[in-house]
Amino acid sequence: MSKLDSKIPAGPLADKWTNHKNHMNLVSPNNRDKIDIIVVGTGLAGGSAAATLAEQGYNVKAFCYQDSPRRAHSIAAQGGINAAKNYQGDGDSTYRLFYDTIKGGDYRSREANVYRLAEVSTNIIDQCVSQGVPFGRDYGGQLDNRSFGGVQVKRTFYAKGQTGQQLLLGAYSAVSRQVGKGRIKMYNRHEMLDLVLVDGKARGIIARNLVTGEIERHSAHAVVIASGGYGNVYFLSTNAMGSNVSAAWKIHKKGAYFANPCYVQIHPTCIPVHGTAQSKLTLMSESLRNSGRIWVPKNIEDAVAIREGRLKAESILPENRDYYLERRYPAFGNLVPRDVASRAAKERCDAGYGIENNDTQEGVFLDFSTEIIKKGKEAAQEQNVHNPTEQQIIDLGKAWIEEKYGNLFIMYEKITGENPYVTPMKIYPAVHYTMGGVWVDYNLQSTIPGCFVIGEANFSDHGANRLGASALMQGLADGYFVLPYTIADYLSADIRTGAIPTNTADFDKAAQDVQDKVNFFMTNKGTHSVDYFHKKLGHIMWNKVGMGRTPEGLREAIAEIDEVKKDFWQNVKVLGEADGMNPELEKAFRVADFLELGQLMAIDALNREESCGGHFRWDHATPEGEAERDDEHYKFVSAWEYQGNDIKQEVLHKEDLIYENIEVKTRSYK
Repeated sequence: MSKLDSKIPAGPLADKWTNHKNHMNLVSPNNRDKIDIIVVGTGLAGGSAAATLAEQGYNVKAFCYQDSPRRAHSIAAQGGINAAKNYQGDGDSTYRLFYDTIKGGDYRSREANVYRLAEVSTNIIDQCVSQGVPFGRDYGGQLDNRSFGGVQVKRTFYAKGQTGQQLLLGAYSAVSRQVGKGRIKMYNRHEMLDLVLVDGKARGIIARNLVTGEIERHSAHAVVIASGGYGNVYFLSTNAMGSNVSAAWKIHKKGAYFANPCYVQIHPTCIPVHGTAQSKLTLMSESLRNSGRIWVPKNIEDAVAIREGRLKAESILPENRDYYLERRYPAFGNLVPRDVASRAAKERCDAGYGIENNDTQEGVFLDFSTEIIKKGKEAAQEQNVHNPTEQQIIDLGKAWIEEKYGNLFIMYEKITGENPYVTPMKIYPAVHYTMGGVWVDYNLQSTIPGCFVIGEANFSDHGANRLGASALMQGLADGYFVLPYTIADYLSADIRTGAIPTNTADFDKAAQDVQDKVNFFMTNKGTHSVDYFHKKLGHIMWNKVGMGRTPEGLREAIAEIDEVKKDFWQNVKVLGEADGMNPELEKAFRVADFLELGQLMAIDALNREESCGGHFRWDHATPEGEAERDDEHYKFVSAWEYQGNDIKQEVLHKEDLIYENIEVKTRSYK
């Protein structure tokens, strides 16, 4: 029998969440101030959870490694947030959002969780509007929606190209209100370095004050991990440089199973790599695929000429352009899901049609000229401009584009020095989001009692691939509308527990373990920086555990990471002091975790002998190069149990995925 109990409620799918809430235990308002909750991470998931729990009356301790919650990586989300409000009247519904998300995840997510996500999505928009989030509106003042990849309705609410930032400011304002009331105690510039278990339950954390270097002990009746994803294991990604897996990995090493680590999303619209010294990639919002057409030259000699600077993209006639997504996927065109669009771009560049003059010659065009002309003509018609000139049409079209995406165009031009209103954007896929994460049950509780995991840090509701605009939806759904109910069911047994002391043997050992590792890093007489090892790991991961995977490459990756890990512990050199700010010491802890996780990702990818979503195996592909799932043998969640320093000894547990309300089909966007 499986050790995994997902705790999915019985009954009809549409009634599960309501019935579950109706029968959960509660903590009465007069008892909530007797209970302490730690929240690690203050992005959209952590911030919304901390604010809501404090509003309910619990004592909340919130930890973020940045100097302010406003710097959480959630601000980088640009395009929008999904909700099934059907404002456009184009047939959307809770069920359709649920189905699109299940299908978009390639039928590798838990049915009940995804339906709940779709069900509460509408509440998120109302909550955020009441906070003053400036969502885009149409000419009549109603909330506007835009299209996103993988769906055929408009359900994405947006705030220009700054949706994540605006939503985070809404959550931050709610957090700030509770800080002012004394219900949230903020610990900025603190990083969780271990989880403390007391009698098998999560009862606190060990954190390092990143300003003073002090190792601190913090206790609580429950711990919530909301620390984001692990895309920086690849070194080059769209993630902020500080984004890391340490909090999630530390609880994994204390008994929380890690699920589907091989599910990594490669985003199709990023600015291509420009050199070997680069340390970060920049995302261009998926919303741009609403208005841009993706293409490469039809003739390989044109691609060569563009790379060599002898030909400009805008001089290539439309009939000599290969709009390959429209050609291969006519039903969805440029709005196919991210994994499909990414692999298609790789296929064209591998065939020699890449247009970027970089080390790998990888890049395709995202062109807005068609949309500029189309919207310019519409605007001329609306303004009663009869027989407009070509320049008038272009100017009106550019004005429309600027209103929708202006900040994104400015950002692109500042980075590349090219004007995307004239010259098509150059884009290429890059690591963006991780669907894998800590395994949680329906209540968002890990396999450690009292340790809850929300947002991107858990294995989420996205299956093997995340549809655009669903990360913000899941983070806020977990924080505002799911965790505050489910954590009460657990905490109802702790009303008489009293404060958790930190001067116990369990806290002593955890604090000493952290201190020992600090001492090791500061005294090891190595010869290489932390980044030296991180880059070596990233190179292995991108080339062998990236967009296209093979059994041979995965086995090589597992062995090569072993060697990098051994070299790291022998030869890493950390400069500076431990008793104060030391970014190199912070990175050393994080890269140590990335090395272990990277190996587990390769092991999980090798074990899953199928292609699905962001996990693509070249030995499991159709003749047309599409993903070939194996529903008979792999329709399950992989949940890995830690067994010690040798990651190759981790034990696999399987949670079978049962679909009672939808038909599992081959995913097609043609």
